[in-house]
Amino acid sequence: MTATVEDDRLAAIAELLRKADALPGAAPAPVALGEHMVEAARVPRRHREALLRLTPMELTCVRFLGWGRSNADIATLLLISDNTVRVHLSNVARKLELDGMRELAALAGLLFYPAD
Repeated sequence: MTATVEDDRLAAIAELLRKADALPGAAPAPVALGEHMVEAARVPRRHREALLRLTPMELTCVRFLGWGRSNADIATLLLISDNTVRVHLSNVARKLELDGMRELAALAGLLFYPAD
């Protein structure tokens, strides 16, 4: 896959995520995590700085994880391998100083699971 096709696909995913943030009931004071806007009350203070330093792909993987997607689903959606998804999520857990994938899944749900 060429870089242009991958960039176009990531841009399309980012646009869909922006539209999801614009739905009624969105938070009045969002925090920008890369291209993603998250209600400020959902972002734990101890993780805020580290979350702001995550790469766009790491944030996208965390967002899909927060929506309840499996690693295989995330890999399929992003056209990457399962192992690459695991590496991204492991890097996030390390950067955020979390104890493991369960803690990352809980944080991802807090950040990105729809409030409705």
